[in-house]
Amino acid sequence: MSETETDVESERTGEHAAKRTGQEAACQRCGRKQGLVGKYDINLCRQCFREIARDMGFRKYR
Repeated sequence: MSETETDVESERTGEHAAKRTGQEAACQRCGRKQGLVGKYDINLCRQCFREIARDMGFRKYR
């Protein structure tokens, strides 16, 4: 395999995401590694956070 084929394969399998963004943690709910809300050690991706933020006690001011 050439280097570009290896890059394409690793992107498809998700191995490249941690290397590209430097993220080591993953979403506790869905396992996504990008777009994490890490403040207060929530460790949810932004999509999951939006779905359950109100249940967690967060309020929207606006």
